[in-house]
Amino acid sequence: MRSRSVFTPAVSRLGIKLFVIILVVNVAISGLVFIAVSRSLDQGFIEYLDRTQTRRAETLAKGLADEWAWRGDWQWLRQSPRTWHHLVRRQLWPGDAPPPEGIERRLGDPKDFVLHDAEGLPVIGLPPDNDLEAAELRWLPIVSDGTRVGTLGYRPPQQLMARMDRIFLSQQRRNLAIIVAALGLASLLLAGGLSWWLGRRTRGMTLATRRLTEGDYSTRLAERGRDELSSLARDFNVLAATLEASREARSRWVSDIAHELRTPLAVLRGEIEAMQDGIRPLDLDNLGSLAQEVDQLERLVADLRLLSQSDAGALEVQLAPLDLAASLAARLDEATPWLADSDLALDSEIEGPAWIRGDTQRLRQLWTNLLDNTCAYTHPPGRLRVRLAATGEGWQVSWEDSAPGVPEAELPRLTERLYRVEGSRSRASGGSGLGLSIAMALARAHGAEMVATPSSLGGLCWTLTFPAIAEHQLREDDA
Repeated sequence: MRSRSVFTPAVSRLGIKLFVIILVVNVAISGLVFIAVSRSLDQGFIEYLDRTQTRRAETLAKGLADEWAWRGDWQWLRQSPRTWHHLVRRQLWPGDAPPPEGIERRLGDPKDFVLHDAEGLPVIGLPPDNDLEAAELRWLPIVSDGTRVGTLGYRPPQQLMARMDRIFLSQQRRNLAIIVAALGLASLLLAGGLSWWLGRRTRGMTLATRRLTEGDYSTRLAERGRDELSSLARDFNVLAATLEASREARSRWVSDIAHELRTPLAVLRGEIEAMQDGIRPLDLDNLGSLAQEVDQLERLVADLRLLSQSDAGALEVQLAPLDLAASLAARLDEATPWLADSDLALDSEIEGPAWIRGDTQRLRQLWTNLLDNTCAYTHPPGRLRVRLAATGEGWQVSWEDSAPGVPEAELPRLTERLYRVEGSRSRASGGSGLGLSIAMALARAHGAEMVATPSSLGGLCWTLTFPAIAEHQLREDDA
């Protein structure tokens, strides 16, 4: 079948959607991380500075109290403001250690501290009437020997940060922005690669599915890896192979049916033309021959109808409790003259009763088809051995005949429709080739398994296993 050309975009829409979704999600996550970390860094850094500034103010207040206890007043600071700077640095950074750099050093700037005496008069820093500046300060009492001798004011870190233009946080935010940008670039590459990979695979599946719908059942997908897409590709290939086999089987089926119908129709046509031309007289014998061909056509049509009903799940089977042993024994007794005419000896060993759920007429048809197969293909003088025995939770029928046998490679195909081992379409070796297919359908309708194996007699052995009925089920059915 020629497939029509269908325009397929070079870029997978699924890949584009996946790319956009991954990119947007990663950008959103990166943005939220940037905001959250920035806020956390801002707040945490302010708290850290606040604790540091408070601790240093307390250290300076304690040092000033010691100076008061030694000198007795603050007049020495009023007379020498430069001494204030040396005192602050000595108290905050004792010993020979140099002052730290950056923000740590900025927190210890003497200009950020204010000293008032016990009466509230300024010693170092703002005058008492400067309410605007004083309101921005935090105050600590300076106590010497239980007496308040002064007050130390210091600026909170928020004001210091405002004056320093938040240099440190700006640097940290810049570094964080670089990290987030790198993550965004990595997300872009990840989204692009993943969408390309998934889009390429799904686009291949789309094209293969389209070819499959157009009738190109030879289409196959590459199976790589062990992920869900690989599993889907394997399932697709199994589906394509199944459809291809079904189409070939349907083609053979139609061809074989046409062949089977052609033979009796050709005979009918030949005999009718012979009668019309006067070559053969129009008598009861010749009409009987025509009737035989019509009967053969009717049987063939009935067999085909039964198989089609079985395929559609519409095969009429009235299941009820019955004795499998009685059904099998009765049919073998009826077939004794038939087997004798074919020069076949019957050897049966049937245990009973063997209760199953079955249909009397359908089981009779099953035994008849097996008998037809045995009589058609067993060379005389031959032998048929039938056994029925309990096995596990069911009943097993063993149907064996003598030579000729069937190659083991051909055993699974025996129940294929219109299949003959010898490959000939001649009726000299048997019927239409539907008997075993019908037998298999009837067995399945009873929930039985039907398996072909080589026979110990040299021919073919059919093993049918029927599910048994428990005694309490029989009592319930009787009730």
